[in-house]
Amino acid sequence: MNSWTVAVIGAGVMGCATALDIARSGHQVFLKDISGAALERAPSVIRREYRSACFLNKGYGDVPLPAIMERITLCADDEEIAQADLIIENTTEDVNGKSDECARLAKICRADAFFAINTSCISITKLASFLADPSRAIGVHLMNPVPVKTMVEVIRGYHTSEQTERGMVEFLQSLGKQPVVIDDLPGFVSNRLSHLLMNEAAFIVQDGIATAEQVDAIIKHGFNHQMGPLETADLIGLDTVVQSLDVLYHSYHDPKFRCCPLLRKMVDAGQWGRKSGRGFYDY
Repeated sequence: MNSWTVAVIGAGVMGCATALDIARSGHQVFLKDISGAALERAPSVIRREYRSACFLNKGYGDVPLPAIMERITLCADDEEIAQADLIIENTTEDVNGKSDECARLAKICRADAFFAINTSCISITKLASFLADPSRAIGVHLMNPVPVKTMVEVIRGYHTSEQTERGMVEFLQSLGKQPVVIDDLPGFVSNRLSHLLMNEAAFIVQDGIATAEQVDAIIKHGFNHQMGPLETADLIGLDTVVQSLDVLYHSYHDPKFRCCPLLRKMVDAGQWGRKSGRGFYDY
């Protein structure tokens, strides 16, 4: 399939960045959200993500923004997405919310549509069980910022078919991505590792051993990471980090995933990172 019609469900930062990247590659995108405020903000978020991508990714600006925006349709209802070739479910990292959304979408969309579930930690097999045909569902863990990061973690659920895996790999390659296909357990590879690092970094700050700046400097300059763990947590959103740690803790019942109390306190205080203007750093 040379050109896809893609429905991106959820017009937050990740959803807008995903829509931008897909439309830039020549595909038609329906960006759907039940929130009128989110849809109203979406064009400015897409413009901001485009400017950032052009700054960080040489050649990204070769496709002008007006041409990209022409391929993106904002929608608040399901009429437009019903005929999409591919559904990218991109809602909040909440097991119940994602399960309900998968069950709802299964009643609306084409029987032969592919379902890409964008989650950082939740089992793909569990979420696919709410679809009429779980063989057409696969996990697609896009990295933030989407237009800059080329690696995509692709997760086979228990019932994912070879056709679905092959189709998703081809689609992601059409975006210039490098898919890495793995099997399904909560947290997969990237977040079972990265969330341990972010969580322990928060414990170090909580214990007064070092400041956030010092922790990040040691990881960046000592281990050659592009970003420190607490800068990364701010970028992802501390609320999302806490939700993901809770999923990992309840999935494995392993105390190593116990969320740092400082992270939970900051989320309760509304200090969610870049999205709120303040986290471990001020923005």
